[in-house]
Parts: sequence; C-alpha cells; structure tokens
Amino acid sequence: MNAFDLLYSQGFGTRRHCIALIEEGFFELDMGSNDFQTHLDPYAELENSLGKLSSSSSNDNNSLEGLAYKVEGVTWHYHLTAYVMLNKPMGIECSQKPSNWPSVYTLLPAPLRQRPRKGSSPGVQAVGRLDQDTTGLLLLSDDGQFIHKMSSPKHHVPKVYEVTTEDPLDVGACEKLLRGVHLKDEYELTLAHQAELTGEFTMNLTLTQGKYHQVKRMLAATGHKVVKLHRAHIGPLSIPNDLAPGMWRWLSHDEINSLFKGA
Repeated sequence: MNAFDLLYSQGFGTRRHCIALIEEGFFELDMGSNDFQTHLDPYAELENSLGKLSSSSSNDNNSLEGLAYKVEGVTWHYHLTAYVMLNKPMGIECSQKPSNWPSVYTLLPAPLRQRPRKGSSPGVQAVGRLDQDTTGLLLLSDDGQFIHKMSSPKHHVPKVYEVTTEDPLDVGACEKLLRGVHLKDEYELTLAHQAELTGEFTMNLTLTQGKYHQVKRMLAATGHKVVKLHRAHIGPLSIPNDLAPGMWRWLSHDEINSLFKGA
C-alpha cells in the first residue's frame, strides 16, 4: 500500500484530493517514534516506509491496522474496516436523507462518511435505526456482513432499552410482553426476551428483533404510551461514561470480537 491508497481507503476524499494532500505536505506518517515524519519527496520515501510496514504480513492491509498518521495536523489511525459506536442524542434521524431532523451522519467526521465501499454507498452505515426521539447506543460500520449479523432477528443479538411510560407500569405489563403481544397488522406474536420493572413508570426491555417502532408498539399493545426511550446495550456493549451524547469512538478489537461471537 502507498500513501495515496491509504488516504483514499480511509475516506479522505477523491483521488485528486488525496494526491493534493500528499503533494502539499499535509500527510505525515508515524514510523514508530514519538515524532511524525514528513518528507521532501511526497511519494518515494512514504511509499517505501509503508511498504516496509506492510511487508511483515501476507495481508498488507491487515498489517497496517492501527497505524498512526496525521492529515492536516489531526491524528488518525488506519482501520481496514470501520466499526464505531455513537451515543445518539435526541432530535437526530438515522437516515442519509432526513426529512425533519438533522442526520446522525452529520455527527461523524467526513472520512467516516466518505470511506469507499465496492458496490455500495460510501461511508459507514447505521446498524438498524433509532427514532429521532430515541437516544442511546448506535453502531455504525462499512462491513456489510457485520451490519447484517447485528440487524437480523435470526442472530438474536439482544438490545436493552430503558423505557419510560406516561402512566404507571405493573408486573402484568411485563408478563404480557414476555408472553407476546399482537402488533397492528401482524399475525404472529411479538415477544420480549426480557422485561423488568425498574420504577413506577420505568422498565428495562430486552429485544432480539428490530421491527419498526417496536418498543412503542409493544408497550401500546399493553395499554401504555412510551414518553422516553433509551437504548442502553447492544449485546455485550454499553455506552461508556465518558462518551457524551452526540460523540462517537472506534470500537476496540475486543469489542468487535465480542459482538461477532455473540452473533
């Protein structure tokens, strides 16, 4: 891999723009020391350095995983595939073409939105959707297989929602959700994986499906209106205390593995 391929694969714009970044000295490579290095020759030495790094493995791209570099003074790390989590705030739509609210993708930096994908729209895609008035954990990736596994009801990935209702809840509502409720225009029962009261107006609801407005529709089937909804967990993952609403971060290698194992 050369410097141009690295920048282009990581979403730093068109081919012409990536070449300009290199030629104008806006790309710096971390060669393992405390200092980032740039060169008078924008191609030869950088490509030689990247070649040495990637030659240690039969899979050039994998061998560069985690490599630090700077673009216009901002530090990035190379990721062959993007896996990120975002703490979705209120008033944001999980859509590339939102209708009434800002898109969740505006919370991400341009390189994550522009990563090239063969045969698909560029950039990371949300793993399922949260309504504009629902907050909490959202995963995004450019790995189609991962998105399918996390979204498909066949893989039974549990998602935990913190639910607040307009009127008081009781154990009877939990029992109905666990037995299954009929949603409008659906013949089969929709069951909760777990349902537990956490307060007079609150419960934790665990689902392994991802139907449209599912939590709100399920609670409505028990006679309750949801006034606040927050997704707290996806599989083994939860939102870190230091990840404020509207912020994102890369998933760690262990977190990615735990999600694949759970699916």
